[in-house]
Amino acid sequence: MPAERRYGMDHDHYDWSPIVNRDRLEWPNGARIAVCVIVNLEHVEWRGPDGSYQVPNLSGGITPRPFPDYARFSHREYGHRVGIFRVLNVLGKYKINSTVAMDSFTAANYPYLVKYCLDQGSEIIAHGISVSQMITSKMGEQAEREYIQSSIKAIRRATGTMPRGWLGPEFGESVRTPQLLAEMGVRYVCDFANDEQPYPMKTVEGDLLALPVMLELDDTKALWDRRVPVSRYGAVLKESFDVMYRDGSENGRLLVLNLHPWLIGQPHRIRYLDDSLGYIMARQGVWAATGSEITDWYMVHCRKNEVKS
Repeated sequence: MPAERRYGMDHDHYDWSPIVNRDRLEWPNGARIAVCVIVNLEHVEWRGPDGSYQVPNLSGGITPRPFPDYARFSHREYGHRVGIFRVLNVLGKYKINSTVAMDSFTAANYPYLVKYCLDQGSEIIAHGISVSQMITSKMGEQAEREYIQSSIKAIRRATGTMPRGWLGPEFGESVRTPQLLAEMGVRYVCDFANDEQPYPMKTVEGDLLALPVMLELDDTKALWDRRVPVSRYGAVLKESFDVMYRDGSENGRLLVLNLHPWLIGQPHRIRYLDDSLGYIMARQGVWAATGSEITDWYMVHCRKNEVKS
């Protein structure tokens, strides 16, 4: 389904769906809001292969510097060595099972982390090959197909199970990506940021749901790109939750929080995540769940909510 410029929506990946026209979405046990925490474990390559694309403003380090940029490489690696354990400890404190977006390099080279995440009750989803190799429309269809297959196989080898979900490195996609994901058996994708409920994608083959991320609450977008003070970030998480919790009394809402252990797992930041999640989980009517748990519930119980535009 290629994108094209026209009046209205510019693509056919999904229907436009105003939330005020939808039937009520009901979560398990009458919860007002489902909370899904995605934790990114992604590798920064020293040098990506010829023809690969890395965003020029990739977060981490000081500023882009000549090779080898040890500040950036080691800053990002902090998440694999230290930050992930802090983040998962906080999530465990509030009985939140994370959804870990893991790239191929991490899955293949950090078996300890794979086992640790699984032992903590995390779901592991595919996250491309590395953050240094982002999907774009400059890739040919066969190259993208092989890229996605490689990522899925790496997770399957490492975990023993087919990953149900997908989050592209840096949210990168081509115009073909949703169709290829559905064709290869992926059941939900986290690359879209346009809703507060799951919704169905249009696919020729297979079923695919969008599990939309709250992009402005993503820690790298807020703390690194926009330089929001971490104390203010903690308040923003609470304020966002309060509004969505209120709105959830009328129609169930979904808060997908995307985190990076190299950043939020730093000792001067972790207490703000702890405090915010404690605030959220202290309320009645909050369902903390993995991406698969949320999308499975939606597929079985909530397809009736597909719109009426």
